[in-house]
Amino acid sequence: MKFSNFLFPDSASPADDGRIIDETLQEARLTDALGYDTIWLAEHHFDGIVAYVDPVSFAAALATATTRARIGFAVAQMALHHPIRLAEQVALIDHISKGRLIVGLGRGTAYNIYDYQGFGIDHTEAQARFEEAEAIMFEAWKGEPLEHHGEFFDLKLPGLRPAVYTRPHPYVIRAAATEHGMLDIARRGKPFMMNVQNNTVTAQRMQLYRQTLRDIGLNEAAVAARCEECWIWRNVCVAETDAEAQRIAVPAFTNQLERRAEMRNRVYQEQGRSILPMPPADAPPPSHASVENGLVYGSPATVAAKLAPLMNTGVGGLIIQFRLGSMSYEQTVGSLTLFRDKVIPALEALAESRSPCAAAG
Repeated sequence: MKFSNFLFPDSASPADDGRIIDETLQEARLTDALGYDTIWLAEHHFDGIVAYVDPVSFAAALATATTRARIGFAVAQMALHHPIRLAEQVALIDHISKGRLIVGLGRGTAYNIYDYQGFGIDHTEAQARFEEAEAIMFEAWKGEPLEHHGEFFDLKLPGLRPAVYTRPHPYVIRAAATEHGMLDIARRGKPFMMNVQNNTVTAQRMQLYRQTLRDIGLNEAAVAARCEECWIWRNVCVAETDAEAQRIAVPAFTNQLERRAEMRNRVYQEQGRSILPMPPADAPPPSHASVENGLVYGSPATVAAKLAPLMNTGVGGLIIQFRLGSMSYEQTVGSLTLFRDKVIPALEALAESRSPCAAAG
C-alpha cells in the first residue's frame, strides 16, 4: 500500500493566508524528505478552506521544491478550467517534475456556489463541462493540430506546446464522492479516488468495484492491478499516546467540520439557494462528517490497528490528511513523522504476513 499526504490547509482569515501557505510548502518539503509516495493538492476558492487555492499553481511550486514524491490533484475542479490552458499547464509541470504529476480530476464542488459564480460558470453545467473539457485535454496532449466545436468550447490550434513529458500523456484519475460515481468509473475500467468513508463502506465499495470490473470482462490480474491504482482518503492524527492524540485531533477535526458547515450555511443564507439540497437543521451529519467515522487518531499502535482492515480491500493507496482544521504546523509535523516512523512499518509488516488479497471478495 502506498502512503501519501493530502495538503488541505484551512486558513481562518485572510491575515493567516500567507503564513499557512508558507507552512504548507514546508510540509511538502518534509513529506518528500520523509519518503511519502505522493503529495496531494485540493482546489477550493474564496472561503479559506484551502489556503493555496489553486492546485495547478501550487503543483508547479512543489515540482521545484521536491525531488521524489509524486504530486497529485485531489482534485482539480475541471468545470472551472479551460481545457487548453490546463493542458498547457499540466504539460509544463510534467516537464518540471520529470513525470511526477498525477492529474486527479473532478466535476467541481457540490457545496460552495461561489466557486462557480466567481468564474462565471453555471454550476448546473459542471458535469457536462467536465466531460467535454477532459476529452479536449486528451486530444490536445497528442500534440497534433486540434479543431473542436462543442457545447462549451470552440477551439482551433496548431498543436500544444510544450509536448508532454510523459507519453502518451500524464497519468489521469477521477474522483468519486458517491457509489454511483464510482460505478460509472468502474464501468469504464478506470481507477478512482474515494472520499472519506468508514472502513465498512470502503470495503463494500471496493468489493462492488471489483465485481463491476469483472462484469465488463477484466480478468483477476487486471482487476487486482486496477485496485492497486485506487486511492482512499482518511483524516489521521498520530501522537505518542491515545490520550495525546485525542487532545490534539478531536478539537481540530471538530473545528474543521464546524468551519465547513458554517461556510455552507452562510453561502445559503446569502444566496437563498444551494448546489445540493440543504439538510434539515436537526438532521444528523453524514457518516464521514463525524469523529467516530471520519477521523482516525491514536498512538502508532492504535492507528495501525484502525487502518489494518484496509489491507483486505485491495486498495492501492491512502490519501492521508494530517493537518486538520485548527491543528498547528508543529502538531502536524509530529503526526506526519510518527506515521512514517512507526505506523507505516507496522502496516508493511502486516502486509508481508498475509497472503495477497487484492482479488478478494
